[in-house]
Amino acid sequence: MVKHIILWQLKDEFSEDRKKEIRRGIKEGLEGLAGKVPGLLEVHVRTEFLESSTADVMLNTTLESPEALKGYAVHPAHVAVADTKVRPYTKARVCMDYEVE
Repeated sequence: MVKHIILWQLKDEFSEDRKKEIRRGIKEGLEGLAGKVPGLLEVHVRTEFLESSTADVMLNTTLESPEALKGYAVHPAHVAVADTKVRPYTKARVCMDYEVE
């Protein structure tokens, strides 16, 4: 299995109220991929965080294999969410992928 973890920072230009809306849209969009992308076993999005955090959104997914991760990256449903709900609103992205037993 593979863990695919992403942390995003939202663009500074958005008000706090707008950031809440954006975070909600990201969560709904990404968690909505469950059952639509082959090999995607679990998808969880965190949008509530402590003041000590330096990220606004965390994606925590589990996929069947490295090949499933590659397929997830280009799957049309995932690309649509990334292009409409994530990329337009984020200024920074950090990713860690690793294998688990």
